Amino acid sequence: MALTRINPLPETQALVEEERYAEAADYLGFFMAYDYVGDDPAAQVIYQSIEDRRSDWRYQLDKLGEGLFNGSSDETIGQVASVTSDFLVIGDVRDLANQGMNLVHGEEVDEVLFALATLGLVATSAQMASAVGTGATAGAAAPAVAGTTVAKSSLITLKAARRLGKLPNWLKDSVITAARQARQTRSLGQLRTMLGDVNILAKTRGGLNMLENTQNATDLRRAARFADTFGSQSATLYRIGGTAAIDISQRAVILGKDTILLAATFGKTGLKVLDRVGTLKFTKFTSRSTKMVYKGDLLALIAKLLLSLPVWLLYGIIVFAAWLWTPGWLLSALGRLLKLRPQATP
Repeated sequence: MALTRINPLPETQALVEEERYAEAADYLGFFMAYDYVGDDPAAQVIYQSIEDRRSDWRYQLDKLGEGLFNGSSDETIGQVASVTSDFLVIGDVRDLANQGMNLVHGEEVDEVLFALATLGLVATSAQMASAVGTGATAGAAAPAVAGTTVAKSSLITLKAARRLGKLPNWLKDSVITAARQARQTRSLGQLRTMLGDVNILAKTRGGLNMLENTQNATDLRRAARFADTFGSQSATLYRIGGTAAIDISQRAVILGKDTILLAATFGKTGLKVLDRVGTLKFTKFTSRSTKMVYKGDLLALIAKLLLSLPVWLLYGIIVFAAWLWTPGWLLSALGRLLKLRPQATP
């Protein structure tokens, strides 16, 4: 009774009104894979209108400029422009120059962005050195090139997160510390171990939202595992379930990826039910719920409330309710039966 399908159209329309077309496409697209939305003519019209808007050349041109001049974008073409400028060192030099000008004019210097640009130059130097080594060793140094490329890509992602206000405080401190050490060692130090996880999040449209809510390196590792498991669907899955989605994803091998995605169409409640009862029972519940109709929302509200209670308390309520609602005559009969029961012979 606690399971109620999400209607994605109101949220999608709100995103469209805010001109967040890429997010709207991802969100609605997640639900279009299920018949109750995919077969809805209204959903089909909205989804097509979003795709038409995103394919318009003027929209694409705007997103290209957004990535090139602002260093961040929510669309692929803008992200490519942003990454390209940073990979060619232009972005790092630009950021260092901008922060230098702020210092000269007595304006606030973004220490984190300055540190990221510094680390970007270090990563670029390492990348060039690895490339030269690959040529000299006939490809033996290729893994080193791949590693430095991942590091560079991850630093670009951290820059975007900083500009959008999505870089968590714990990671800011790590970046500044790494930049100070890099000036002497010319290496990324301990930060390198986290850049691989950042790179995984970078491949997901909603990866920066997950990054923002991490509290430490362990959270980052869990978020990266979640994004790696669900790929392009992880952004919407996280939007629906938040940390509950990340928690349950750690058991994807046991529960099944498709079952977790199905549970998400019932919202965070669906994820909680799946986590509590397991795949087999959840599948039975969902097949049954499509055939049940309730008059009003009271029973569903009570069911969701009970779902949030600890298991031991829930069983206590059931036992108490059974005792309370048992007819008096039955209790009396049980009492007489116990009294009449013959005593054991010593």
